[in-house]
Amino acid sequence: MTAPAIPSSPSAERDGLVRPLEFRDLPDLDRLLDADPIAHCFVASRLDEIRSGGRRHSLASDFWIVERGGRCVAALHLGANVVPIATDDAARRILADRLRRGGRRGSSLVGPSEEVLDLWRLLDGAWGPAREVRARQPLLALDRAPSVAPDPGVRAVRPQETDLLVPACIAMFTEEVGISPVSGGAGAAYRARVAELVQAGRALARIDNGRVVFKAEIGAASTRACQIQGVWVAPDRRGQGLSEPGVAAVAEIARQRVAPIVSLYVNDYNAVARRCYEAVGFRAAGEFATVLL
Repeated sequence: MTAPAIPSSPSAERDGLVRPLEFRDLPDLDRLLDADPIAHCFVASRLDEIRSGGRRHSLASDFWIVERGGRCVAALHLGANVVPIATDDAARRILADRLRRGGRRGSSLVGPSEEVLDLWRLLDGAWGPAREVRARQPLLALDRAPSVAPDPGVRAVRPQETDLLVPACIAMFTEEVGISPVSGGAGAAYRARVAELVQAGRALARIDNGRVVFKAEIGAASTRACQIQGVWVAPDRRGQGLSEPGVAAVAEIARQRVAPIVSLYVNDYNAVARRCYEAVGFRAAGEFATVLL
């Protein structure tokens, strides 16, 4: 049965139709994602999870599309992260109109900077003030061997080491985002997510004397690209040369085992991290923005 279109204002009708994603739209959505596999890595990963899990009902709940002439020409992922996909000015107008009337979604708005910042402007305060707007986040990518020798001590975290990793993950998240991921009783859910990455072999760390001193995860992953997240060095070990070889090790493991292109994005003001990624061999592939809600 065809999913109903989401009502839109008369002016929006000229720009297209917003409706839930349907199975028949997948070739068009795949085409949009394939046009920029680095920028769209997270969404492609989420779509692959839905497909592999046979959860076709999640297509409609997790994605809206903009339809013109019977085809999907842009989309929006709706989850903890709200992510615009290949939107133009007109698509953002009608998506913002629907988002204003539907109420706040997710905990962040993230993606290509032009799309995210314009969508946030068009929401016009309907979701309340942002906790923070990170307007410039260089998107970086590596598709060859790192320029720095990988740290041989960085390896996949073993399941029995999950409890060693969780405090490091909490510390990194809190430092980066400004709130603890386990606040409000979310500790069990957060640990389960970390354990899931460990089980998948995508949580990597250097563990010295039973303590995590460097860690990162391979988060989103599609067949063409994957994304490193959560890069962290223990505060008392910073400045000791762990970061560049550690990131190089994570990038090489990701490139060999997960996807041929390894990406990440970083706050423009984080000069230390940017120097590290440049030394490892990452190069510019675009620019993201994040609105923390």
